[in-house]
Amino acid sequence: MTVSPLIWGLTIVLILGLLAFDYFFHIRKAHVPKLQEAALWSAIYVGLALLFGVGLWIFGGTQMGTEYFAGYVTEKALSVDNLFVFLILIASFRVPREDQQKVLLFGIVFSLLARTGFIFLGAALINSFAWVFYIFGLILLITAGNLLKPEKEDEGSADNFIIRLARKFFHTSEHYDGDKLFTQEDGKRVLTPMLLVMVAIGGTDLLFALDSIPAIFGLTQNVYIVFTATAFSLMGLRQLYFLIDGLLDRLIYLSYGLAAILAFIGVKLVLHALHENNLPFVNGGESVPVLEISTGLSLAVIIGVLAVTVVASLLSPAGKVQAAVSGIRHHATEYLDLTYTVDLTERERVYTLMTAAEQDIRKMPLKHRDKAKDVDEIRELVRRAHAEHAKFPAK
Repeated sequence: MTVSPLIWGLTIVLILGLLAFDYFFHIRKAHVPKLQEAALWSAIYVGLALLFGVGLWIFGGTQMGTEYFAGYVTEKALSVDNLFVFLILIASFRVPREDQQKVLLFGIVFSLLARTGFIFLGAALINSFAWVFYIFGLILLITAGNLLKPEKEDEGSADNFIIRLARKFFHTSEHYDGDKLFTQEDGKRVLTPMLLVMVAIGGTDLLFALDSIPAIFGLTQNVYIVFTATAFSLMGLRQLYFLIDGLLDRLIYLSYGLAAILAFIGVKLVLHALHENNLPFVNGGESVPVLEISTGLSLAVIIGVLAVTVVASLLSPAGKVQAAVSGIRHHATEYLDLTYTVDLTERERVYTLMTAAEQDIRKMPLKHRDKAKDVDEIRELVRRAHAEHAKFPAK
């Protein structure tokens, strides 16, 4: 199905309208989203994405609908994985809780722009060179392998090359000034950490696009579907961040599920490349008779792998312990950090989450609790948090 310029224009206006609505009605006034607010708007954005897919299915046919949903689910899963890195970066830069929404919205906008560029570049390459499918397939297989490697401790740290250059050549402040990108310090105009964290988020977005775009091109070559599935997967990502903030540590098997999905799509791309082959050194430049994987099967595999991964993570005793331990460290650190938030209600919420995690971990088997790292350090953090709360309760 060929998509008319009018439909393209209306779609772009819709997406820009959603982003503008997000900024003017949610981001402009700095605040910490409540759980109900995050849940409501996450549901609304997912509902809009599903409604759009149903419309594609009705007016574009079964194949377009199936390709859209396969692409949307894959991109949404990759976006959730990206939230782990965003969480590390935001914590590393110690972004005040009230201003984290602005950082996330910038990340979403930059990601959409970067991926749109990659989409049209990828489409141009595919239309001109069929062998690009080999490269896309190889990228996904390598990415799948990297997801299975143990994470390095400094992965996602704010101390990266771009940030070090910015701090070396530009005047930067150590302190935030609300959500401003620039501030005055000793009579001089300087960069705030807010601008630096946005640079860091933007840089990571470019890296994410390198596996995200080949993955969806492995499911469909329709540029309109690639663009809309990618755009709708990013919509609502900000709300999802605050909704599943405490659940991210529970998804201990998510990287394995994503590795399986990317490897599956990588194999699918290589098979498609063999079918479309025009490389002279492969089968004399002729098509290779291989099995091609249908989009329907791809959608079933993607949903099945994600369902097994999420359920296994949530039911895993090791996952529960890891989530509790990470939660205790995370919440104790936030409570002790006076720059975290000025909202006393939010500080009380953080303290309550920390004590709830303490109670949960006491009920868990010792064999899993003993595997936790930095136990003495975490105990000291919690002791200090309790002491501070006893002296200056946030109530």
